[in-house]
Amino acid sequence: IKVLEALTGVDVIIDDTPEIVTVSCFDPVRRETARLALEHLVQDGRIQPARIEDVVRRAQEEMDETMQKAGEQATFDANVTGLNPELIKLLGRLKFRYSYGENVLLHAVEVSLLAGMLAAEIGANVQIAKAGGLLHDIGKALTHEVEGPHAEIGGEIASRYGIHPEVHRAIMEHHDEERGSVEAFLVAAADAMSAARP
Repeated sequence: IKVLEALTGVDVIIDDTPEIVTVSCFDPVRRETARLALEHLVQDGRIQPARIEDVVRRAQEEMDETMQKAGEQATFDANVTGLNPELIKLLGRLKFRYSYGENVLLHAVEVSLLAGMLAAEIGANVQIAKAGGLLHDIGKALTHEVEGPHAEIGGEIASRYGIHPEVHRAIMEHHDEERGSVEAFLVAAADAMSAARP
């Protein structure tokens, strides 16, 4: 248990309830990695420190692949192209994050689609609105590692990966009262619409 906890950064809780093991961690990616590793170890039955290291490494590789595929699927679903592969992988981390009971990656795709439709209706830049919608919560991928509001963290990520200035603005301003562009306003409206839906 101590080896698994040290390698994954989670707490493993085994109480009196039969056949129940709790994996606890604020970081959803670490938690899922530990869950996968623990599942593989229990299925295999060989649980010793050297074996645990190997299984955790494989679980981390599996998670990297899962996040990359989830990010690629999200960009495909939203029809947003030209993003850096590292940014796409970061987007895929949102698959394991929930906010107010809603999966953040599914929410981001929905906001992208809604913002794109709204932009098309009023003659605004559809691609800027869609990209802003898809990336508006990208900061939530790192809120367990970096301090600060997710909009600011998202703005820093957008700067790091050379995101278009208007998309950057939409990310930064989606929770502000004042917005500097029509597309930023549309992303905020789409965000509110998506969050309010059951």
